[in-house]
Amino acid sequence: MFIATGAGSGYLPIAPGTWGSAVGVLLWLLVSRLETALYLSVIAALFVIGVFSAGAVEKIVDRPDPGIVVIDEIVGQLIALSLAPAHPAALFAGFCLFRFFDILKPFPIDWIDSHLHGGLGIMLDDVVAGLYALLLLHAGIWLLRML
Repeated sequence: MFIATGAGSGYLPIAPGTWGSAVGVLLWLLVSRLETALYLSVIAALFVIGVFSAGAVEKIVDRPDPGIVVIDEIVGQLIALSLAPAHPAALFAGFCLFRFFDILKPFPIDWIDSHLHGGLGIMLDDVVAGLYALLLLHAGIWLLRML
């Protein structure tokens, strides 16, 4: 429960996914200076742990994709911030972009959300939202550098 709920942040009363994403930003602050391969290994390990812990919590509370599970937002946020510069504007943009895609759920996120179930389904839609945010964040950074 501790892992799946993002150290309890999933229990916060309003917008637990946003709180989970905030935990992801805090975790990014701790791991962002790791070498790229190690950083990606952390994400991969959290993804695997997330699949199992999210699936277990889903069974414990007997609800599909329960709101208290935010390990998916944490992993998605870490993906969104991959290789981002340690600048407040980049962190804010990465946070907002991830939340945007996680909430809006453009294709294929919506399909994953409605067709894949259990821990894998809980985790995978946020991985794709994180990838969308990552691409847009880095495209924006690239464009700003070109100016």
